[in-house]
Amino acid sequence: MQAVRGVTLRVAEGETVGIVGESGSGKSVLMLSLLGLLPDNAQVRAQAMRFADGDLGAMSGREKRRLLGSRIGMVFQDPMTSLNPLFTVEQQLTEPLRIHQGLRGAKARARALDLLRMVDMPSPENRLKQYPHEFSGGMRQRVMIAIAIACGPRLIIADEPTTALDVTIQAQILDLLRNLQKELGTSTILITHDLGVISSMCRRVVVMYGGIVAEEGSLDEIFYSPRHPYTWGLLRSIPEAETEHRLPLVPIPGSPPDMLAPPQGCPFAPRCRHAMPVCLRCAAPETELSPTHKVRCHLTHPAAPQVRWEKEGL
Repeated sequence: MQAVRGVTLRVAEGETVGIVGESGSGKSVLMLSLLGLLPDNAQVRAQAMRFADGDLGAMSGREKRRLLGSRIGMVFQDPMTSLNPLFTVEQQLTEPLRIHQGLRGAKARARALDLLRMVDMPSPENRLKQYPHEFSGGMRQRVMIAIAIACGPRLIIADEPTTALDVTIQAQILDLLRNLQKELGTSTILITHDLGVISSMCRRVVVMYGGIVAEEGSLDEIFYSPRHPYTWGLLRSIPEAETEHRLPLVPIPGSPPDMLAPPQGCPFAPRCRHAMPVCLRCAAPETELSPTHKVRCHLTHPAAPQVRWEKEGL
């Protein structure tokens, strides 16, 4: 099984990069492999996995543990299962402070209280002694974000931070992440299936499908000049505002590929109405359309049919 393959990803200092794709595309596995959080039977092979001036792939387990939680913070997908139900919020907030910064007692508690205030937690003084089940979904997500930023990381990875939250709370969490990035100057990798979240948070977008990067570009390039049929499908599935000429949603037919036996050609070919015989035989090479825009699709070949994205067409 090759859950993720052939992926190159760069994140500049202070940049927010969005990774988008449907469930099973490899978004979360990509990040967990970088952090060494996959099960023991998983194998990670990469030419380089660099963070700042260090190589994550060459680090020992102890060196990586020192890095995680201090210079790299992770906001996991489901705060209800990520937070330990047996420990209070104060215990879970002060653990990284104790491990990475040596804070204990009153100093650790004061810092934990500051963190809850930073994430706009209501009545933070009363929340420290409470347990995760006493919090709403949005409040648990704020606790997860507070833990992620506790030690002043240079990179925050947020994996579906708005999943299962109502629209109002989603907006609050996104505003919180946006403000914290400006205040702390961190880089952010935002993993989501929601292009609406991507449009409000990111300047660069990576579209993943079937364990590969199908397309990568700036926000304008992905939304207004996409070149991969899978990106077209994602854009067609965004609900539009109520207007006189509102277009119906168009689902992507079929199902994601079985990654236990990855397809020989383009993983999207069985679901693509523009697929050619070559798409089923071999994967497309990466084509650079601009310094920031790259795509893996045989339709970019000069001899291929000239198919283009139009807002009311494809």
